[in-house]
Amino acid sequence: MADTHPAGGTHLAAGSDPAAAGAGGGGPRIVCVAGARPNYMKIKPVMDALERRGADVLLVHTGQHYDPAMNDVFFADLGIRPPDRYLGVGSGTHAEQTGRVMTAFEPLLAETAPDAVVVVGDINSTVACALVTAKAGPLLAHVEAGLRSRDWGMPEEVNRVVTDRVSDYLLAPSPDAADNLRAEGYREDQIHVVGNVMIDSLLANLDRARAGDALARHGVAAGRYGLVTLHRPANVDDPAVLTGLLKALGAVAERLPLLLPVHPRAAGRLAAAGVPAGVRLVPPAGYLDFVALQDGAALVLTDSGGVQEETTALGVPCVTLRDNTERPVTVTEGTNVLAGRDPDRIVATAHRVLDDPPRPRRPELWDGRAGDRIAEVLLTGGAAAARLRPTDLPVPERPAARTE
Repeated sequence: MADTHPAGGTHLAAGSDPAAAGAGGGGPRIVCVAGARPNYMKIKPVMDALERRGADVLLVHTGQHYDPAMNDVFFADLGIRPPDRYLGVGSGTHAEQTGRVMTAFEPLLAETAPDAVVVVGDINSTVACALVTAKAGPLLAHVEAGLRSRDWGMPEEVNRVVTDRVSDYLLAPSPDAADNLRAEGYREDQIHVVGNVMIDSLLANLDRARAGDALARHGVAAGRYGLVTLHRPANVDDPAVLTGLLKALGAVAERLPLLLPVHPRAAGRLAAAGVPAGVRLVPPAGYLDFVALQDGAALVLTDSGGVQEETTALGVPCVTLRDNTERPVTVTEGTNVLAGRDPDRIVATAHRVLDDPPRPRRPELWDGRAGDRIAEVLLTGGAAAARLRPTDLPVPERPAARTE
């Protein structure tokens, strides 16, 4: 059933009838979409900034991640309110998952009639909701636009490029991402360098993370252990590649004990491959615990894009177990070093970084205010002007067809 706003509108009550609304106060209605753990840290600052400015925000959780260790604990740690709609799409192949999100999201848009939809990152939920929105008519904003690995073997790269293609607002985290968009033919009025929303969440929660007991519970001391994450299909699905990576981790662990929080999709493969001495598997960590473990590590070895960003902001040395990165600013300005997947190169890189840690500076606009910049773009077109009525949301032209 519809709940009535003080201003006379309606809002979406959690899990109830479609005539509902979010937590806003009668301003433009904006749907914010999250679907998996990498999204949660990115959507919270955007929601908060929009709601502070009076927008009527509807949070939609697609349910792409549904394991409590990958979902509920992050909502609790970050203080995200329960979603107004939970689509419950679950797992499956890329086509199955994307199709289920589209099928569930399309009627939701028709029912709620938002002025704009905000999608974040590069997961299947992102591209699915972007495609539905582009055909349904609301304005579409992509947070983390312009990131490019130029590796078409990464499903995320396909999702990024497609999402950018159909978006009205391209909200880039760094100047290199904006340069990618310009090179692909997007117009200047679409591109906004807003900073990194992941770092908004990191800085807002860093003191809480440091005040916790994560290191003590894991039996480690600050600066005397390394942290590992492995989850990308290219690294964990091929037994030969995974065996080589574990061999490298075992060699690094002879110098520095390693903690490896186990991603659900990698757990069985790691067990089958055999984990070397010195590498300790631990359960998936919540957001605050994982920030604390990154902050206290002497070295982080990862295949995660978000971890590359967080370690850069924390000033912690990071070795990326990939041949490329869509976040080159973490290499040019941060603490990240690309090591590839060759075991000998990984070991040599890890020793070099431990012997001579990089001296970082935090990239431009990674200052905890990206969410505010995004809200200003969406509600005022980027100008420091009075809040606009829903029908006055700035409408950029759709980009012309791009030729490669």
